[in-house]
Amino acid sequence: MTGFAPKYDLFVFDWDGTVMDTTALIALGIQHAAREMGYAVPTYEEALGVIGLDWRSALLKVVPDCPESEHLRFNEIYRAWYIPHEAEVILFPGMRELITGLKTRGCRTAVATGKSREGLRRVFAATGLEPFFDTTQTASECLPKPNAEMLEMCGIETGIDASRTVMIGDTTHDVLMARRYGCDSVAMCGGASSPEDLKAASPTVICRDVKELADFLGVSDLVKDVDFSGRR
Repeated sequence: MTGFAPKYDLFVFDWDGTVMDTTALIALGIQHAAREMGYAVPTYEEALGVIGLDWRSALLKVVPDCPESEHLRFNEIYRAWYIPHEAEVILFPGMRELITGLKTRGCRTAVATGKSREGLRRVFAATGLEPFFDTTQTASECLPKPNAEMLEMCGIETGIDASRTVMIGDTTHDVLMARRYGCDSVAMCGGASSPEDLKAASPTVICRDVKELADFLGVSDLVKDVDFSGRR
């Protein structure tokens, strides 16, 4: 696109609750595993609240009665329930068009997610989006959010400074990670954190959906043909 001047040089996306509408499924899976193992079942809101953290940190917070020696079994029960349901999960409307469009215009894109590397490979295989990211950081290789290591690695691997980077995520963990790194943040509604909690975290901007995100980024034309009539 002639004369295209992006607001940022590096666009970093969280995955669950940001690119893909997975948060409800994750929360239900955590509740299922807790129930199966005989532990106190966290509320749906409590389970949502740990999405974005690494698995160990999440379990220590949401199922504190489960000893670390049982975390592997908890994970196995969770995966046995979650993976068969994962095929039902879809991308948020407009997200595919936004990501592929940014890449087509020469922008640098990345993923910083609390998913495991294996989990990210699964959703990449399902969506075909892997070629559209320059670098991906997961909880398998980096310290968990809100530690800034994932963003630091994105910056190192792309050579782009924090001042020209934006973190796009649906949780307060994403916003805090961005603040610690020194980059702007976009808080997406419709994911794990409530609009009230996102506002309290003071992101650069809050967006209700991908249309508002594209407007903020100055690339609204990328999603002009997307139907947002059913947005939440």
